[in-house]
Amino acid sequence: MEKFIPVVVIKELGETDKILTALKNNGIHCAEITFRTACAAEAIAYAVKQYPDMEIGAGTVINAEQCEAALAAGATFIVSPGLSVAVANICRERNIPYYPGCVTPTEIMQALELGITTVKFFPANVYGGLKALKALSAPFPQVKFIPTGGVDRSNIDEFLAFDKIAAIGGSFFVKESLDKMEANA
Repeated sequence: MEKFIPVVVIKELGETDKILTALKNNGIHCAEITFRTACAAEAIAYAVKQYPDMEIGAGTVINAEQCEAALAAGATFIVSPGLSVAVANICRERNIPYYPGCVTPTEIMQALELGITTVKFFPANVYGGLKALKALSAPFPQVKFIPTGGVDRSNIDEFLAFDKIAAIGGSFFVKESLDKMEANA
């Protein structure tokens, strides 16, 4: 797994090349393309075909139907804002990593019961940030976290220094990469 998972919102298929090229130029070879737009599945399929050296996953997957569409498009991992048992079961059956959003002990226990040991912690800033992750790590030492939401350049190093962080998720990686690419143009 990459240490950085950019949350990518593709509003029009034509944006895919610009965004993924910018990420690659910035040394990031992973993208979580969100299911927030009508062209999400199409963008994932395009990205998987055109960027075989990148790990392309689907984000904001909230039900089995979206999960099936994402996997049919070629997504290599699935991320949700919360925990869906239906999505977890599909991913387990197909041996696809699933990172559900879990912020409470109950949600983490449910993820563990489903065999999931790496969870998205979203929105990290609203649910206590690094302080909360450290507290949750005490009763759940086997769990790794992907904090997303409220993580940025001002606090990323603090998160990365904590050994229970599997990766950092965020849309700010996309903005940074695009800004850098435009500055170099």
